[in-house]
Amino acid sequence: MNKVLVIIPFLLLASAASAQQQVGQDACARDVSRHCRAVMNNGDQAVLACLKEHRAKLSKACDKVLTEHGQ
Repeated sequence: MNKVLVIIPFLLLASAASAQQQVGQDACARDVSRHCRAVMNNGDQAVLACLKEHRAKLSKACDKVLTEHGQ
């Protein structure tokens, strides 16, 4: 029983992180397909670099997500 109580907080944190990541992906999905389609298959870092490169053209929602994550 004690092991279950220890594991539950970690599962909740993982779920919260996953949900937050999903919000960021949703906010930037259109910007990625519009400005960064060519690098979509090159990994997250390539997409992030591309979004930063096109910062002035991004939607307010995507720009906000990047700012909130220190980008």
